[in-house]
Amino acid sequence: MIQRTIKKPLLDSIKSYPVTLVTGARQVGKSTLCYELKKELNYNYVSLDDMDERQLANDDPKFFLAKHQAPLIIDEVQKAPILFEYIESIVNRERLETGNANGMYILTGSQKFKLMKSVTESLAGRVGIINMSPLSFNEINSRKEIPFEVDINRVVDRCSYNMTTDKLFEQITKGFYPELYRNPDLDKDSFYSNYVATYIDRDVSELIDVKNKLLFHKLMQLLASLTGEELIYDNIAKHIGVDKKTVISWISVLEASNIIYLLQPYFETSLTKRVVKRPKIYFRDTGLACYLAKLSDAKNLSVSHFSGHFVETYVVNEIIKTYENTNTHAEFYYYRDNEQNEIDLIIQRKGQLSFIEIKSGMKFSKSDVRAFNKFEKSKYAIGESAVICLTESVYKIDENVYALPITTI
Repeated sequence: MIQRTIKKPLLDSIKSYPVTLVTGARQVGKSTLCYELKKELNYNYVSLDDMDERQLANDDPKFFLAKHQAPLIIDEVQKAPILFEYIESIVNRERLETGNANGMYILTGSQKFKLMKSVTESLAGRVGIINMSPLSFNEINSRKEIPFEVDINRVVDRCSYNMTTDKLFEQITKGFYPELYRNPDLDKDSFYSNYVATYIDRDVSELIDVKNKLLFHKLMQLLASLTGEELIYDNIAKHIGVDKKTVISWISVLEASNIIYLLQPYFETSLTKRVVKRPKIYFRDTGLACYLAKLSDAKNLSVSHFSGHFVETYVVNEIIKTYENTNTHAEFYYYRDNEQNEIDLIIQRKGQLSFIEIKSGMKFSKSDVRAFNKFEKSKYAIGESAVICLTESVYKIDENVYALPITTI
């Protein structure tokens, strides 16, 4: 079994909060990890995928929680949002009576919008929130996960794994859902076909009234082909044949379901004002994006004009996973101005900025990172920066700028 890095932050949250909420897309391993904790920590467990339990939770939440005593794991808790206010009451009573209610409940769910609304209304200050991603490269290869930084002393130790171009695109097209690694004989296209059908039939239908599921599926296919690009709502609406408000609503559902990630543009008043202000869209799993975009053959993807954006999506995802999986805070942005200066990823952490360019080649020079000079007047310190690419070894490009193998993430 692949060991999940997020387990330690999850255990820390259990020790620190009465309620721990584990969110993430379907099939990322939330239930598997929580069931593992059930056995290790001797928790009770109930899933609201069970129709009888779901009906009881909604019809008589007080009896449901009396039947299933804390410490308790409730899987798919968004199916009975009424439970949150009753859990709040139980936690408050436990705090008054014993002075410590930490670790009473672990809740999981895949619909962040509904979950966060209920948390804000009922459990503010009483809940630790853990966002679970699909598997990371580090987890698959049993390598310690640490927040990515452009630190030469650190990254040199992580160059031992050789990632060829063929291996990279095979990984991108396979994706990172745990079931594909638990069951190597599982056909990935069949897996993703069932995944999309289940997602639309269950999650989407519960969040919004999608009268034409084919149109929503068409939207997902279009967005998959746009991963790594700016999000232009008007163009998408025109292509799909629905109004802009509908597109915005549907995209918010995909974001709330952890299917996509919107990377916001970086803006600072001390810099040029002629900057792009649209977000960029990234699918959180490259395998799902490849399936939807009909690019699930690694060789075809590698020679297509989509290849650069899918490599970029892969790298951005892997960097963000190193922070999410270790529960380390950082802000992520991209930069583009009207003079065609672009930086794929900006990491803002500890009062400084680091710039990341993502390339599919191997050899680069100062001209490839000229956009980094646009930040000379930034109010933040500029840390070491990098071009992440297919080089096999680290080399210097400019002062405090290095080319790094993709495996150093």
